[in-house]
Amino acid sequence: MATQKGAFMRGLDHMIIKEIEKPAAGPGNVVVALEYIGICGSDIHYYHAGKVGAYTVDLTQDYMLGHEAAGTVVEVGEGVTNLQVGDRVALEPGVTCGHCEFCKTGYYNLCPDVQFLATPPVPGCNEEFIEHPADWCFKLPDNVSTKEGALIEPLSVGFHAANQGGVGVGDTVVILGSGCIGLCTLLSAKAHGAGQIIVADIVEARLNKAKELGADVVINSGKENVLERVAELTGGRGADKVFETSGAAVCIQQTPYLARRGGVVVLVGISVQSDISYSFAQIMDKELTIKSVFRYRNIFPKAIAAVAKGAIDVKQIVTHEFDFDHIDDAYQECVNNRTDLVKAVIKVKG
Repeated sequence: MATQKGAFMRGLDHMIIKEIEKPAAGPGNVVVALEYIGICGSDIHYYHAGKVGAYTVDLTQDYMLGHEAAGTVVEVGEGVTNLQVGDRVALEPGVTCGHCEFCKTGYYNLCPDVQFLATPPVPGCNEEFIEHPADWCFKLPDNVSTKEGALIEPLSVGFHAANQGGVGVGDTVVILGSGCIGLCTLLSAKAHGAGQIIVADIVEARLNKAKELGADVVINSGKENVLERVAELTGGRGADKVFETSGAAVCIQQTPYLARRGGVVVLVGISVQSDISYSFAQIMDKELTIKSVFRYRNIFPKAIAAVAKGAIDVKQIVTHEFDFDHIDDAYQECVNNRTDLVKAVIKVKG
């Protein structure tokens, strides 16, 4: 039996590497030799707390995390015609049924039977090789690296958020949270033509990165009153579009106060609290539109094209890189380093 290395969380705050069976390509599938794997905020929540929202890890068993990945096709299964050995690809991690009303109407991210990597009980991709449906592998152009390919997944969340908010040319945008998803929302809003982009966070390194990526104004919400500062910056009008990407209850509660009358609020970050008090008086008085984001749909080709064109420089969000053998160190760093870590990736091969 051919084997490969796989990384698994064993209990909380602990990752082990062990030998597991190397996959073979079944019909309609390909085997990808992974080169880069991103570490997502949801991975860290599972690793450190054992759950994200309603999804919980069974801590009595080893569990593989990871869902942001790219690499090179090394084996092609029967019936695959869109890919060949040697193609470099980004993996869309949610495999849907293709038959339900949501899949058939293009809203496949809402498929109730989706098998999404690293969403319990579905295992993730923290391994050297993965078998994946060819239809969910997207070829990378020659000028897009596999490191950038692994970032297409979080970029797609930000891209979908900008689409949900209907960001247009000249819009004033407020983004609460400048972690990976907040930064991807920033990049996407900028690519959509947003005018003034205001980003708030409590971590100075993340705010510096937001400024580097094109934010016009950054606000340290641990030191400044966000509501007062945004009112000052917008002449009391408020923002056209408000994106909440942190999942923090206090930030979610702030969103209707930051939006202008007739504006749009987009809820992107997932809170650990299922119930949060919210000012519906603000919503009704301002006739706000509230949109939410659940992953993304029909975005990967557009996101890859935007990176290839140079419209979005997604690789800039990476601040830390680790090799596969030090994956536990990487996860520990993500948990504990709130000083200068924004986005970490694992270099598997290549």
